[in-house]
Amino acid sequence: MRTDPDLSTVTWRKSSYSNNAGGECVEVADHYPGLIPVRDSKNPHGPALLIPHHAWAAFIAGLKGGCPAGR
Repeated sequence: MRTDPDLSTVTWRKSSYSNNAGGECVEVADHYPGLIPVRDSKNPHGPALLIPHHAWAAFIAGLKGGCPAGR
């Protein structure tokens, strides 16, 4: 049985690289147990991706040029 997580109490934030011109942005929420919720800022009531913490950390490391060895 699948249960959708309750994201109604999370605090969403945009990237520091985003501007207020209404462009295409993603938002992430911190402090959600075991997962990083990610959503499209243009559709705040739409679906969110739920990414495991370890996968998010590897993704961010890759963006910063520090992709784990062997990948």
